[in-house]
Amino acid sequence: MIARALLLATALIAASSAPAVAQTQDAFANRNVIVAPVLRANVQVSGDLVRIGDVIDNAGSAAQIAIYRAPDLGTTGSLPVAQVLNTLRAHHVIGVDTRDLREISVTRLARTLERKDIELQVARALERRNGLGDAANLALTFDRDPGDVRLDSGFSGSPQATIVRYDNRNGRFDVTLEITNENGTAPVKLRFTGTAIETVEAAVLTRNIERNEILKSSDVVVERRPKAEVGTDAATRDRAVGMQARRQLRAAQAIKTADLAKPDLVQRDQNVTLIYETTGIYLTMRGKALDNGTEGDVVSVMNLQSKRTVSGTVIGRGQVSITPVAARPAQTSDAASSLSPAAPVAVATVSSPVAPKAE
Repeated sequence: MIARALLLATALIAASSAPAVAQTQDAFANRNVIVAPVLRANVQVSGDLVRIGDVIDNAGSAAQIAIYRAPDLGTTGSLPVAQVLNTLRAHHVIGVDTRDLREISVTRLARTLERKDIELQVARALERRNGLGDAANLALTFDRDPGDVRLDSGFSGSPQATIVRYDNRNGRFDVTLEITNENGTAPVKLRFTGTAIETVEAAVLTRNIERNEILKSSDVVVERRPKAEVGTDAATRDRAVGMQARRQLRAAQAIKTADLAKPDLVQRDQNVTLIYETTGIYLTMRGKALDNGTEGDVVSVMNLQSKRTVSGTVIGRGQVSITPVAARPAQTSDAASSLSPAAPVAVATVSSPVAPKAE
């Protein structure tokens, strides 16, 4: 009986421990499984070195070992797979799954600052400094063309102007921009020098213009010119077209408001129409202008019928208005005498020395 009980207990213990033993065996098996490293077809790096962990997955403890120099900023290079495998073997990385690749590409990530962005940042730094105007009106000339500037992708901060110098006597500027790195390394500094001038939009002539000539739409274009050249009197294109030149102007010249005048509607020696208008009366007659005049000017005109010279106001092309002269008010005594009946007047006879005696 005792032997039978011992056998039964042994069987129960064996049955209950079987699952635990199986789990322990699986754990040891999984621990001994090594995941094969897999080669990557396309590699992107942000620094100047390519590491083992960049070119293969599952690199393990060898991931941080540098094996190649990275391509130039913003460029892509290629590596033959055979060469990569030899390099990996030298660092005891074997059994790499190449996925039947023949070469891999390596791209170095970069941040590109385009030339127009650099110009904008420098102009903003100079804005309203030492007499300059808005950044949008500044024309910059760099001593050396900055082109497109490439930085490591880690330099993600916005450009900040840390040094700004401008001399308004010669227009020279010296600006340093600083860009921080998200990795905590020292910021990069970019220095630019050159000249800056403020410009304004101005109406510019496309041909020579004679004095008193009317400007047409085809005669005027809009260009940006240095403010020092045009001053504060620059004429706009809309203001210039249809106006009359006060003096002779040359092609490519920026037009100033002082160069323009309203066009003459009446020319000297021109036949014009004299207009006399008052309540209930509208008269026109022919005349000859003795002066030039634009709208609103007072000119002298000869009445061709009476040959008398009168003054009138130019109201349109070839039209001069004569203002009626108000009648002078009559004196009170005159008015009274004109309204009262005539008084009898005694008349003396000068042919007889003695007047006859009345009956």
